[in-house]
Amino acid sequence: MRLRAPLTAAALAASLLPALPAAAQIGTVTVRSPRPFGLFLGDRFGATVEIEAADGFVPQAASLPKAGPLTYWLDLTGLSVAAGPLLPNGNRLWRLSLAYQTFYAALDVRRLDIPAFTVTFASDSARATTSATAEVPTWPILVSPLREIQPPPVADPVDYLRPESPVPRRDPGPARALAWAFAALGLAGLALLARDRAWWPLHRRPARAFAAAARQVRRLAARPEDEAAYRAALLALHRGLDRTDGRRVMGEDLADFLGRHPAYGALAQPLGRFFAASRAAFFGRDPAAARRAWPFPDLVATARRLAAAERAGPPAGNGGTP
Repeated sequence: MRLRAPLTAAALAASLLPALPAAAQIGTVTVRSPRPFGLFLGDRFGATVEIEAADGFVPQAASLPKAGPLTYWLDLTGLSVAAGPLLPNGNRLWRLSLAYQTFYAALDVRRLDIPAFTVTFASDSARATTSATAEVPTWPILVSPLREIQPPPVADPVDYLRPESPVPRRDPGPARALAWAFAALGLAGLALLARDRAWWPLHRRPARAFAAAARQVRRLAARPEDEAAYRAALLALHRGLDRTDGRRVMGEDLADFLGRHPAYGALAQPLGRFFAASRAAFFGRDPAAARRAWPFPDLVATARRLAAAERAGPPAGNGGTP
């Protein structure tokens, strides 16, 4: 019994150690600011808080100030925490980098105090968790007005007045003439483009027979499953060939047609497929087979290429019959 009593007292003392005040675990707290003066409305500035804490104590994120408005004239825009070196006294240096922005509209040079805050440090040991708090004090900044409130005093108040600045009068004639000239050039360019592309109202010309056929084929291609639309598209391309050559062009006449119109020589193979599909669609026993062998996309592409070759080649001299 004599040996057990001292052991019980020592165990009781050890259990009470984590609950003892931990203020001694926090050392000095230093606030450093590179420019706490000459600040204007909207300026951003920073500060560094250095806190000495016993090794093993770590700042708790929940106790750090949150970014956002601190007062009606001050916002905290950023905060970062970094562990510094281990000091000779056994403490570790922690650095808090804070970024502020002031919105104080000063009427004169004014001193303002940045609000104080508290940072909680905690150390997790095998027995229990010990915490300590570091008080970061307020520190001042000096804000300045953007401009003077009053002008310098003068003997005669009339001296404050300034004459009105004369507004130069400019002649709008040259600018108006230049605008009309550019508008005329733009309309002329648009007319030339419409003629080249055979747009309305210039599309009803014998020299642009394939352009009209290509437009009709594109409209009919909106019904790719309609056999009647397919036959009408083939007929539109037939009429384009007839108007271009000034006569009826059959499959047997393709070589003579290309000889008379060399601008379409590169389209000999697609035109051969066109005549084969036309023969199967109008005279064959299975018109649907023609549409499967030479579908609408090929028909549209051939009509577009014929229209492009028509624009690039020399205009036809005869109108032909529809």
